Amino acid sequence: MPNRIFLPAALLLAVAVFITGCRSNNNNGGADSSANAQIFQYNVRQAGDKVFPALVYVKVVQEDRGSGRNSSSSASGSGVIISPRGEIVTNNHVIDKAVSIRCLLNDGRAFEADLIGSDKDTDLALLKLKLPEKCADLPYAEFSREEVREGDFVMALGAPWGLNRSISIGIISCARRYLPGHSEYSLWYQTDASISPGNSGGPLINTQGRIVGINTLGRLGGGDLGFTIPASTVETVVARLRQYGKANWAWFGLKFQPLKDFERNIYQPFEKGALISGLESRSPALKAGFEVNDLVLAVNGEAVNAVTAEDLPALYRKLGLMPFSKEVDFTVLRDGKTLHIKCMPMEKGKVEGEEVVCERWGFSAKSINRFDNPDLYFYRPEGVFVFGITPFSPASRSKLLKNDIIVKVNQHEIVSLEDLQEAYLQAEKISDRERRSVLTIMRNGVTLQLTVYLKDK
Repeated sequence: MPNRIFLPAALLLAVAVFITGCRSNNNNGGADSSANAQIFQYNVRQAGDKVFPALVYVKVVQEDRGSGRNSSSSASGSGVIISPRGEIVTNNHVIDKAVSIRCLLNDGRAFEADLIGSDKDTDLALLKLKLPEKCADLPYAEFSREEVREGDFVMALGAPWGLNRSISIGIISCARRYLPGHSEYSLWYQTDASISPGNSGGPLINTQGRIVGINTLGRLGGGDLGFTIPASTVETVVARLRQYGKANWAWFGLKFQPLKDFERNIYQPFEKGALISGLESRSPALKAGFEVNDLVLAVNGEAVNAVTAEDLPALYRKLGLMPFSKEVDFTVLRDGKTLHIKCMPMEKGKVEGEEVVCERWGFSAKSINRFDNPDLYFYRPEGVFVFGITPFSPASRSKLLKNDIIVKVNQHEIVSLEDLQEAYLQAEKISDRERRSVLTIMRNGVTLQLTVYLKDK
């Protein structure tokens, strides 16, 4: 397949002028500019040729049972091989709900792939090709460990719109971009290199042909806006996916806000530390005695700061990488007094992502979490929602839908999974005679009532 290198003439001219600088007294200036432009284009091609053999087109078949009916669809994206035995990094949203994954390599070969692990919080996934026993080592790309700065030339590789491989060039527009709601653990690289649908999961590389990030978001709000997960975050998460099959983030239940917020005109009277703005319900932090407006000065004796919003991901990542089995010592300033609070984290998802299965009704439920379910959190900060529905079950026949918020079961108020579990057990005892229960639900902000019958044992 031929390479598609999008290198506008204006960009080549700008590069040439930039490289030649202010050599206006050189009679050969025009020739030098042309030569430097050719050298730059040669370097771009060399970098692309180095990584193209590791580029992968990812095709998935997805299945969704959320509506109570089996339905399947296909989706595609890009990925990059990072080891000689066929490990591939891509985006979580590319392979989400996949029942089968097939990867097309640069040389035309196609292989099925297993999902080793994925992480919704950072939108990363690790795949492993199902290679024949005597398959030769595959070409792979390496991560860059050089500092990335604004103005660095980069190239986005992928399969945009499902077309053959392509490469587009641009610069790093911002090396520390904070995107609230997209990842609490990582900043982003912003680039004007074109990232189109289908490029998701492909690599962003430097002119040395090394990965500086994984392409994820493109054209938010229009214009040449692309966003990439930095290589440092990718390597950290991939190592954990390889070891655990998931990111295994530690969860304290602490919410922070920056000390200085220009957009909201908030300026706290502190120059350092991290200000607690909220505590998650049933969280280790709440049980340990933290309070809103506590100022965290240090974690295990190491100073922490969240002066601006760009500082928040590093703080959340630091806490998220703490081991579950050890207490963490927080140095906290409260009402002018310094105190120490010990807190042992839980695995993220053990509470937030815990699932209750109401088997005879035919649905499962999870707790609402502001990071995973921001739309539901808007309507009900504390509560549970329908996570999955069994096809042809009583829940399916009653028109219960995925993401419905459960407000009541009969007369029992539902705020937690424990409430739902208790209400379900009581309904099993009573409804063996009446065989029906009334669920009060909230759907898109509207309260409804549904009748669900109990399935025979």
